[in-house]
Amino acid sequence: MLDAVVVGAGPNGLTAAVELARRGFSVALFEAMGTVGGGARTEELTLPGFRHDPCSAAHPLAVNSPAFRALPLERYGLRWLHPELPMAHPFPDGTAAVLSRSVGETAASFGPRDAGAYRRLVEPFLPKWDTLARDFMSLPLTALPRDPVTLARFGLLGLPPSTWLTRRFRDERARTLFAGLVAHVMAPLGGFATGAVGLVFALAAHARGWPVARGGSQAISDALAAYLKDLGGSVHTDYEVKRLDDLPPARAYVFDTSPTALARIAGFGGHYANYRYGPGVFKIDYALDGPVPWTAPQARTAGTVQIGADSTEIGAALRAASREGRAPDAPFLITVQPGVADPTRAPAGKHVFWAYGHVPNGWTGDLTDAIERQLERYAPGFRDRVLARATAGPPELAARNANYVGGDIATGAVSGLQLLLRPRLSLFPYATPHPAVFICSSATPPGPGVHGMSGHNAAKAVWRRLRQP
Repeated sequence: MLDAVVVGAGPNGLTAAVELARRGFSVALFEAMGTVGGGARTEELTLPGFRHDPCSAAHPLAVNSPAFRALPLERYGLRWLHPELPMAHPFPDGTAAVLSRSVGETAASFGPRDAGAYRRLVEPFLPKWDTLARDFMSLPLTALPRDPVTLARFGLLGLPPSTWLTRRFRDERARTLFAGLVAHVMAPLGGFATGAVGLVFALAAHARGWPVARGGSQAISDALAAYLKDLGGSVHTDYEVKRLDDLPPARAYVFDTSPTALARIAGFGGHYANYRYGPGVFKIDYALDGPVPWTAPQARTAGTVQIGADSTEIGAALRAASREGRAPDAPFLITVQPGVADPTRAPAGKHVFWAYGHVPNGWTGDLTDAIERQLERYAPGFRDRVLARATAGPPELAARNANYVGGDIATGAVSGLQLLLRPRLSLFPYATPHPAVFICSSATPPGPGVHGMSGHNAAKAVWRRLRQP
């Protein structure tokens, strides 16, 4: 009998399997798709030689993840490549605010009236960032805080809505960039703890940047899988699990799946009936005949570029998708251009590029024209560079990855108490009604993103059970 079986080979499932194997437990991992990866894959979606990341592409949380930093992933081929700027936020007038590795450069891009306020916001946390990240991403009750005072100070700033935090800024440039940071998790700007979301992304950039993985996000998943195999674990792909009886006997079962799928497979009935899924996204992967022709020079050297004219426009786009049940007229866009740091992604002189906007959960429309109208506002002539495009709305995203219910790439709404307390109101979020069954997906704390910490935290709960006499 195996010690543990893991279902789902996304970053969290892979990390949970690795953590258990590192501690001497026998582990087998089962994945429904033909390759490992989940939200960290790389595929030729458009033309031969153009390597796209179907979901995640820039990785501020991965490079700062306490779980990943403790693993020898570089030994298995993972290389982080850093663009000159982690992120830029261009404005219609051709200027841009930036999120730089340098706090000073970032503050200066906001203008003299907000430079000091931004420094005072982030600089107290940077010397203690590694400890803060570990404490923040290990909650709840998976580890005692190493620095409870700093964590409490962070909570006082981060738990209120982001709109409260941005009141300290006098001009729109800083408010807009910060609103874009919050929108990465598709949360309404006035929601509970959204200030913490923006702060985490900003501090991550200053600490270690927003890099891309050389060759594509698949390199993260492949490194984890290779390490798992070296530890004696086994990986089985093309293996869809429809019920627990489909799996070999084991002392523990760990699911990197949505709560909906887990309830169906394990027969938990309505145990997760109150779990909410959030808005979906409409994503376009592009093969380009050259770099994106941004008007703002800073955007040409940034790995990630946020698109939204101001915080009002960003807030309206989020409300339309999450509360009003419609696609926004001017969608807020997150875009990534890996080629500014990694020329291996496309043939010489060509580029891959992706952009997505928020839409209602399960939306079946086409946002292509609205997305490209937004891009043309900040990069005139963009459409002329397009060689091919691959579009994916909520139905296509859910078909590619069963965890993306209704196109929700966060595997659950990141709003209200569910931002922190997911998938249920519980001090033991990785446990389920069955004592041998656990959940480790992005539906558990600390939530969405490629960081492996949900898997790491769940593995702790599993090995504590396995060590019981």
